[in-house]
Amino acid sequence: MATTSIANPVAYYKRYRMEMDLTGPLPPVPALPDGFSWVAWEDRLLETHADVQAQCFRDDLDGIVFPNLANRIGCERLMRDIVGRSGFRPQATWLIAHGSTYVAMVQGVADRVGTGGIQNLGVIPAYRGQRLGWAILLKALHGFRQSGLAKAGLEVTAENEPAVRMYRQAGFRFRKTIYKAVEPATYQLVEPDWML
Repeated sequence: MATTSIANPVAYYKRYRMEMDLTGPLPPVPALPDGFSWVAWEDRLLETHADVQAQCFRDDLDGIVFPNLANRIGCERLMRDIVGRSGFRPQATWLIAHGSTYVAMVQGVADRVGTGGIQNLGVIPAYRGQRLGWAILLKALHGFRQSGLAKAGLEVTAENEPAVRMYRQAGFRFRKTIYKAVEPATYQLVEPDWML
């Protein structure tokens, strides 16, 4: 059998860099629906955050834009990087549990100039539509404020319109449009023996 490699062209995804001021009033953190609970950051939860991340982004657009989010190993590597940063903010790093099942997560990291960065906010698909993303976003923003930060920032893929709306509703404003280049996988076409 002969193989032929076909490389697709690079894809570009439009992303928005957004920021908000944390010194003004913030919407309150809403109560979670019955049966749901907050789980604060603990070191032992690193792998749990990675598991939830992989479930959130595996079949999601962000799993295409950031391939490390589409698999468990990449998510664990990313979590170790986030937790290892000097700006890691446990106060802005949360899980939401439904009984014994973890269903949503967010991580918070501050940059060198004191802006809190929302990292990897996600809700697993079966639990979307219950405003858990809104709740965990506000929990992270209040955590940034409690840790002394005056600004928050994030990046979001423009095609993710529900997330863009949610961030705008919370008080985020557009600062910059950027484009993320994504190298596609190289596909291997295997020619059957009869074609040789």
